[in-house]
Amino acid sequence: MTSSRSANRPTDVPFRKSTSKLMDATPPTYTDKEIVAARPEKADVNPWRPYAYHVEDERSAAGNIDSVATIFLTNRECPFRCLMCDLWKNTTDETVPEGAVPTQIEYALERLPETQHVKLYNSGNFFDQQAFPPSDRPAVAEQVQDFDTVVVENHPKLCRDVCVDFQHQIGGELEIALGLETAHPTVLDRLNKRMTRDDFRRAVGFLRENGIDVRTFILLRPPFLSESEGVEWALRSLEFAFDAGVYCASIVPTRSGNGIMQHLERDGHFEPPSMTSIETVLEEGVRMDRGRVFMDLWDLERFYECLDCGPKRRERLQRMNQTQMMQPPIRCTCDHSQT
Repeated sequence: MTSSRSANRPTDVPFRKSTSKLMDATPPTYTDKEIVAARPEKADVNPWRPYAYHVEDERSAAGNIDSVATIFLTNRECPFRCLMCDLWKNTTDETVPEGAVPTQIEYALERLPETQHVKLYNSGNFFDQQAFPPSDRPAVAEQVQDFDTVVVENHPKLCRDVCVDFQHQIGGELEIALGLETAHPTVLDRLNKRMTRDDFRRAVGFLRENGIDVRTFILLRPPFLSESEGVEWALRSLEFAFDAGVYCASIVPTRSGNGIMQHLERDGHFEPPSMTSIETVLEEGVRMDRGRVFMDLWDLERFYECLDCGPKRRERLQRMNQTQMMQPPIRCTCDHSQT
């Protein structure tokens, strides 16, 4: 397969009608109320503790493999009810008390080894005033003064001057992770993301103009797309994001399990991507050579097609994440009935 870049796929053309059964009929549209009603119970979280923290290795823009302290903050649920999201599972229903988030960060950093970079992921939007009290941001900025890079996540519609203010408060560089999810205009609308592609472009342009780097999350095979369409639109979305000005993109294989996604799967509007599609999108993304492209390997086991080659294929994807270079393919000769 030629690279997506050399194939010159357009990113702004109208979506052609699919011949797959997933798009035969008009896809359903769900309200916030319906999405929330389909959910299972939230986890029992403590507002004074992060719900997870660890150190991960990531290839830097300079080509080094650097350790990154990643802290998953506990705070109020994101106000956007995205169709595919399951991050609400570890959130609170109300804004956490003043001082809770700085306490969480202190707790995690005391237990993690020293690193040059830190990610403060809060299951939503770091600059949502309801997530945690804005009065805590100066304390948070003080806690991350010694890091070269601070990465937070945010919705494109919440990228305002407050982001620039925080950039000026921290000692290192600020990087904001924005969820594009997909450049497919119809599917993006039906994901209930409450943004358009123009909103994404504007957010990236604003952040870049103010010296803030941007990475993005892109879904591989979101609802309403067939397998081949899922691959095509993941690659188109990568091109769209790089054209907008992002430096780095993480591809997330779309998963079920948040409630409404099971309804979509049952009704034939969603199927998870195959391991072959996962490999293809990372390969083609790396071949673009326009910025770092990572495949999200969390919970990849659910996509394994067999118990023998699955771990080997995962290791190959990890090597590609870290080297940003093609790796020899893993040939599967095992019996798929093992799974």
